[in-house]
Amino acid sequence: MPIIGKLIKKTTAISYKRNFNKGKEYTNQLNTLEQLLEKAQWTRFGQEFGFSDVRTSADEVEAFQSRVPITDYDKFYKEWLRLTIAGERDHTWPGRIKHFALSSGTTGSPSKRIPVTEEMIRSFQKTSLRQISTLHELDLPEELFSSSILAVGGCTKLTRKKAHIEGDLSGILKKYTSFVVNPFTKPGNRIAGIKDWNTKMEKMVEKAPDWNVGIIAGVPSWCIMLMEKVVERYNLKNIHEIWPNLGVYIHGGVFMQPYLPRLEKVLGKNIHLLDTYLASEGYFAYQQSVNSKGMRLLLNTGVFYEFVPFNSDHFDEQGNLKDQHTAYTISEVMEGVDYAMVISTNAGLWRYMIGDLVRFIDVNEREIKITGRIKQFLSLVGEHLSLDNINTAINAVAEREKIDISEFCIHADHEELRQEWFIGTNSKLEPKEIMAKIDKELASLNDDYASARKYSLKEPVLTILDTSVFYQFMESIGKAGSQNKFPRVLNELQSKNWFSFIEKKS
Repeated sequence: MPIIGKLIKKTTAISYKRNFNKGKEYTNQLNTLEQLLEKAQWTRFGQEFGFSDVRTSADEVEAFQSRVPITDYDKFYKEWLRLTIAGERDHTWPGRIKHFALSSGTTGSPSKRIPVTEEMIRSFQKTSLRQISTLHELDLPEELFSSSILAVGGCTKLTRKKAHIEGDLSGILKKYTSFVVNPFTKPGNRIAGIKDWNTKMEKMVEKAPDWNVGIIAGVPSWCIMLMEKVVERYNLKNIHEIWPNLGVYIHGGVFMQPYLPRLEKVLGKNIHLLDTYLASEGYFAYQQSVNSKGMRLLLNTGVFYEFVPFNSDHFDEQGNLKDQHTAYTISEVMEGVDYAMVISTNAGLWRYMIGDLVRFIDVNEREIKITGRIKQFLSLVGEHLSLDNINTAINAVAEREKIDISEFCIHADHEELRQEWFIGTNSKLEPKEIMAKIDKELASLNDDYASARKYSLKEPVLTILDTSVFYQFMESIGKAGSQNKFPRVLNELQSKNWFSFIEKKS
């Protein structure tokens, strides 16, 4: 194994040097769009929107944008995707799409079926190898390169339907994983195929002493919970007593800051944290360096990106895109602006609004950070609180007060014109006192909020809960584990489910 570690480390170094500065030019995006249009021009979608004419236009991007409307999942499903799922050939992408990833969606919502093509799978494989090469920059010991990667993900078992196969993205990608890589990945096929999260967690805890884990990857809620349970089961001081080579945690999908106190408690030494932006719709970005504040957007892996400024000029108060809007390419964006990200992909998604908000940290380096969700923001009376505002305020108070707040959610009470907060923590807190501090922090971050609180928005109320209550709720609706994340700003259905659960608990 030491020889293997040495070889992998050397290969990683070569790949890192080859790829570090590649793929940042706007021409990569123009080439990507041309390849997508060429591939799909004779599909039903391509003929409907005149892809062959778009390709001969003087300005291909402008022609593409003027012909193809921006859409969301519901609209795209109704007008196009449902027939693709039903097995229609050459509909939104050449041939018949065989695999569909069931996205975790939002809590309480049914799963979306996202197309996964062979071209998309190859893009995932290519991007995964490129991300692994960034480990060279960390100057890690050879022992780590011969250790295992533990992916704390969803069930890898797939379900065969009449015209397609569906399941968690990890299960679809697993089918195409090289047998050379399998010995280095955990938890293994048998455990990965378990659907029930508690059973899977128990099996991973049982096998933990047999594994030599160097890298752990997954959503913070479930990865940290696993490590906490391992430490508790084997009466350890920290996770490094059982996994001494653990040196890297690859996370994504949520703000990491709230989870750091819990993570630090379970670790015996510092590890490297690397952010990644991977969704059922595509592998969009990853942190190129530990010194980077954002993730580098991938411009040459089969995805064409557009960005719509998330403001009142382009979106209404409910977060719906207005008829009059402007979508910008990677060559036109600015730093410090929240954008709704729109994608066209090599899986047959066209001008599809993924639902995430991103902000460019460094335009030249194409580095972004996720700042929230289009539908997860608060604006009862025009306070326009973004998820980024909310997270920043909570983190500031948590750090100042030296308390742990890793889970929370907010309900907007339209009748009372009041925000109702729920915080999950194992620290003893005085609700009114903590809420007042968060309220003050929000007012300092957001002028609209400060004004709304002064004139029309009532004082927010706070309920303190044990952190485990949030995970119990996720389990009650079948959303424990995998890539599932607790929604921070509850919509109407989520609020109804949440209050019903809390009432039963009390």
